Amino acid sequence: MSDTPFRIGFLPLVDAALPILARELGFAEAEGIDLTLVRDMSWATVNDRLLYGHSDAAHMLAPLAIATTLGLGRPATALSVPFVLGLNGNAITLRPDLATQVTTVGVPGDVAVIGRRLADIARGGGKPLRFGVVHRYSSHDYMLRYWLIGCGIDPDRDVEIVTVAPPFAADALATGEVDGICVGEPWNSVAVDRGVGVIVAVTSQIWLRGVEKVLAIRADRLGDGDAVHRVIRALYRAGEAFVDPQQWDRIAEILALPQYLDGSADLIRRAMADRILFAIGHEAVHLPDFMFQHREAANFPWISQAAWLYAQMCVAGHTQPDQADYLAAQHVFRPDIYRAALRPLGVPLPGASSKLEGGIAGATGVGTTQGRLILSADRFFDARSFDPDGLSGYLKGFDPA
Repeated sequence: MSDTPFRIGFLPLVDAALPILARELGFAEAEGIDLTLVRDMSWATVNDRLLYGHSDAAHMLAPLAIATTLGLGRPATALSVPFVLGLNGNAITLRPDLATQVTTVGVPGDVAVIGRRLADIARGGGKPLRFGVVHRYSSHDYMLRYWLIGCGIDPDRDVEIVTVAPPFAADALATGEVDGICVGEPWNSVAVDRGVGVIVAVTSQIWLRGVEKVLAIRADRLGDGDAVHRVIRALYRAGEAFVDPQQWDRIAEILALPQYLDGSADLIRRAMADRILFAIGHEAVHLPDFMFQHREAANFPWISQAAWLYAQMCVAGHTQPDQADYLAAQHVFRPDIYRAALRPLGVPLPGASSKLEGGIAGATGVGTTQGRLILSADRFFDARSFDPDGLSGYLKGFDPA
C-alpha cells in the first residue's frame, strides 16, 4: 500500500519547524504519509493555496484561521485547527535610535516601563510611529495592540500599523519604511545582525503562553480523519525532537536549508535554545520559554485560546461582538481531533477543552483523560485574565474612559 500524499504550505519561519521535521526526520513516513511542503513568502498566499485546494493543510497564523472562517475580508470558508504548532516566538524590534530612548539596549527590560516610554514618544506630536506586522489577522498584530493599549497607546490614533511580509521585515526597518516590527524568528535576529534593529521586547513577556502558529485544515477536508490523525502524530513526534537539545545542531542545519528558511543555522539555533541577541555588540540572553513548541500540552488547541483571539479582534474593531460568530470562532479549534489522534500514543491529554487564560500563577496540575500534566504560569504582562464565558465584561475593560 502506497503512502498517503499530503501537502502543507508554510512560511520560512522557525515555528514552521514541526512540519519540516515531520518530513525530514521520517516521522511522516513512519505514519504512512508522503508529506510535501510548499514554501511561500506571504500569509495571504499560504491561505489562498489552502482555500483553493492546492494544499491539504497550512502552517498558519492562528487568528487568520478564525478570520477566514468568519469571512472577515473575504467570503467565509470554515477552517479547523486540530494542532497548535507553537506558542510565543515573536519579538518587537525597533530602529536603534528609537530603542535607545525606551530601553537599556542589549538586555530584556520591563515591558510595561518600555511601553510607557514609547507612549511619551508616540503622543509627543510629529510624525506617528509606524509598526510593521505580518498580517492584519495575526497574533503579532493583536499582541502588539494588546501591549500598546496596556501602556496607554491608542493603536489606531497614536501609531500606524502596516503589513510587512516576514522575510522583508528587516528591509522595512533598514529603509525607514517602519519604525518597528513585530515578527517571528529568525527575522528579528536578521534585523539585529544587520544593525538595523534592536529587540526591545519578546511576546512571551506580553503573554507568557500566547498562541502563535497552528495547523489549519479546511473543515470540509476533515472527512479522511485517519490521514489527519497520522499527520498529527507525526507533528507530535517532531515536537519531541525539537525540544531535545541533543538534536538542536542537526535541526538548525535542516531548517536553514534553501528550500526551508534559507538562512543562518546559528540564528535559528539561538531561537530554538531561547537565546536572544537583543542588539548587535552584546551577548545573547537566555530567555526561558521564548519559543514554546511542545512541553505542557503546548500543541493542544484550547478553545479558550480561540476565544481570546476573537476578543482581540473585537477590541481592534476588526469585527463586532456577535454570539454566533463567537461560538464559530471557538469551534475552529478542535481539541476533540487532537485527543483522538494522540490517544494511541499514551501522551497526556487535557480533560478540559477550555481554561481561564492568564489565570495560572505557577506550576499547576490539571485534569487529564490520560497521563499526568503540569501547566506553568501563563500570565499577561498587565495581570488581566480572560474567562471565555465572560466576553462582554472583558470587552468593557477596553472601552475608552
